[in-house]
Amino acid sequence: MPETLIVRLPNWLGDTVMAVPTIRALGKARRQAKLVLAGPWSGLFVDQDLADVLVAYPRAWSGRLRAADTVRALTPDIAVLLPNSFESAASAWYWRAKRRIGFSAGGRDWLLTDRVTVPAPRRHQIDEYLMLLEPLRVRSADTVPALTPPPSNGEARKTVRALLGEVGAAAGPRIGVHLGAAFGPSKVWPIQRIVEFCGLARGEDVVPVLMGAPDDEPLARAVMEQIDVANLVGRDRPDLLTALLSELDVVVCGGGRASSHTVLALLLPDVPHRSSVSARHRRG
Repeated sequence: MPETLIVRLPNWLGDTVMAVPTIRALGKARRQAKLVLAGPWSGLFVDQDLADVLVAYPRAWSGRLRAADTVRALTPDIAVLLPNSFESAASAWYWRAKRRIGFSAGGRDWLLTDRVTVPAPRRHQIDEYLMLLEPLRVRSADTVPALTPPPSNGEARKTVRALLGEVGAAAGPRIGVHLGAAFGPSKVWPIQRIVEFCGLARGEDVVPVLMGAPDDEPLARAVMEQIDVANLVGRDRPDLLTALLSELDVVVCGGGRASSHTVLALLLPDVPHRSSVSARHRRG
């Protein structure tokens, strides 16, 4: 039987995008293996032809326990852990993965079979993720996290077009305004700037479409109290994100870096893009 490889994806959207080169390299090196991606943003890889199985990994513990049982039933041979958290290593142990590869961090060495030393000085996150493949003797010079637009006649694109129609954005041109409030108000445009921007867009006959996670809904409501705009906040779920971006003409990322990484990976796949955020400030 072919071996089963599990990649525990990062917990953040931007970091998940930066894991694409690692996922692609592993898939190319182990073509006969079953490749499973597990993480909160696994839905991002629908229609990307990068893995055989996608497992949603909710942030709520009740959902994570169910997801852990799902992965365990796949009887993984190897688990590559991209987060540095203790929880990810404990999960891989629970999955009964025979090899558990991760960085030596967070007091979890005893849960890992293959410990990779955290580099000093720190490298870019794309490069550090690729380091985790070295115990498998997999190397890659491809560091561009490119994503593929889903087919225009596919179900995801049809679903997105239906959603856009529901919120009054059936016809373009459309500009996505990603609120991105997950990292707090310091990472978000002031409400009045968002309102002003949406007003300018409408003045040019461009339809602004608010985007964001459920946590962004209070901000979206505050914007809509001042201006009538299309609102998909909380509805642009991970498995629809690449399809939604493909239906927009322009995307403005007013919040953190995560959404901007996704836009660049999808729409500018040949342009190298790396966050200016220092490695020491990253979350696992």
